Amino acid sequence: MITKCDHPGCTKAGTCRAPKNRNLNDYWHFCTAHAAEYNKNWNYYADMTPEEIEADWERETFGAPLKEKNKANADEADYIKFLNDFLSGRGTFDNMPPKSKLPTGVSGALKTLGLPPTATWRDVGAKYRALAKKYHPDTAADKSSATAEFTKITTAYNTLKKHFNK
Repeated sequence: MITKCDHPGCTKAGTCRAPKNRNLNDYWHFCTAHAAEYNKNWNYYADMTPEEIEADWERETFGAPLKEKNKANADEADYIKFLNDFLSGRGTFDNMPPKSKLPTGVSGALKTLGLPPTATWRDVGAKYRALAKKYHPDTAADKSSATAEFTKITTAYNTLKKHFNK
């Protein structure tokens, strides 16, 4: 709903909201010109001491302080240990088992189609269609090797089809 500008004497539409206080739950409605003037002169931290400003900034940035100092200190110590381990190249994350490898047939099929190990089923389908058009015995430029190449990519496609449960 558009209301009249809240600036005294202005009859333009109040299309811009401007906060009345720090709680940001009540707003003035000004026209563009008066909103710009108000925002230029409004200070969120007016009437606050530097200590209150710092406390407000920390609360808004990091959340409310923890009530249990021992837990906060333990969390801080864990974080510092993690950072030190990370920076020195050691730590529990170095001893993590490697990610599971793809079965040999699947990785070979991906290599045959020229796809990375992270390929999706959609990638497989698109690459197979492109290679099938290129190496199909009826349309290939080099008919002597086309049949063997087409058979190879079709076998790779069928292997990946089983792997992706399609």
